[in-house]
Amino acid sequence: METTLFTAPLSDAEYDSAAEIIRSGGLLGIPTETVYGLGANALDPEATLHIFEAKGRPQDNPLIIHIPDESWLPRYCHDIPPAAYALARAFWPGPLTMILPRRDNVPLRTTGGLETVGVRCPNHPVTLEIIRRAGVPIAAPSGNTSGRPSPTTAGHMIEDMWGKIDGIVDGGPCGVGVESTIIDLTGTPPRLLRPGGLPLEALEAVLGEVAVDKAVVAKLADGERPKAPGMKYRHYAPKAPVTVVTGDPARSAAYIQSHLSPQSGVICFHECTSLFRGHIVHDLGPARDKAEQARHVFDALRAFDETDVPDIWAQCPDSSGLGLAVGNRLKKAAGFHVIEV
Repeated sequence: METTLFTAPLSDAEYDSAAEIIRSGGLLGIPTETVYGLGANALDPEATLHIFEAKGRPQDNPLIIHIPDESWLPRYCHDIPPAAYALARAFWPGPLTMILPRRDNVPLRTTGGLETVGVRCPNHPVTLEIIRRAGVPIAAPSGNTSGRPSPTTAGHMIEDMWGKIDGIVDGGPCGVGVESTIIDLTGTPPRLLRPGGLPLEALEAVLGEVAVDKAVVAKLADGERPKAPGMKYRHYAPKAPVTVVTGDPARSAAYIQSHLSPQSGVICFHECTSLFRGHIVHDLGPARDKAEQARHVFDALRAFDETDVPDIWAQCPDSSGLGLAVGNRLKKAAGFHVIEV
């Protein structure tokens, strides 16, 4: 397949061409503030099937649909609680996905067979304009081959999807770097299904009590159906096995120092990089700067696929703020092989 690369700023004709790919049932790589997505017409079950095929994604793994503003919510969801509009006013456009009851015009293939659908409004002007011109919501999981670290640049999208999809829009590097936060609003209290670019504390400020799903900190059991992307399957994983070490940065660095092999790769906080001379090291960012860690975590995991390291050791932030999302991505990359020190 021939893939067209669109580079921002897009001309009027390029916007129309990108929107036509979506309307005609094609696949388009789209930029968002979180990660790059692999987009298709969310209302076309044949188009969304091609997403699963291009990614090698299990078909019970739900897709998130992307809309340009909250006025589109009633088109695709019913029984929308006031909390949904409160969250939209506070955080949209932005890195927040809400799980709501789906209307019949949203195919079950898009929702992974569920009667609920994840909806978000991405904070990227190029993608918002493409959605408006297409006139349909865009279903878009992260634009990586299933299981690999998510793409945060158009170059990552090209690496995984060139020749497999109709187009890729280069909208620059992603500012957040981890996927959206997913909150389930179909029960009481609301439940955090995936930590992401919006911290749990921000949700609690609007909603009050928020339950945290067990899939945030542990694997789903065999046979359990995921209600949102990223809950069930091994995600974000480089080729080499990963071990995550949690705890005080000085203690976790010392533990890694005493256990890694001469060929091991290391993902560590900026302050600890000098401790691992002679190893391939990727700087996660300062220990206290979790926004910087979120921007670097997928780059670090992806970069090791260009090396022949036999294993990777990773320091992990605490769970406050964006640390919950960064830690979740590292732990999923490790298949929850975690050591606490």
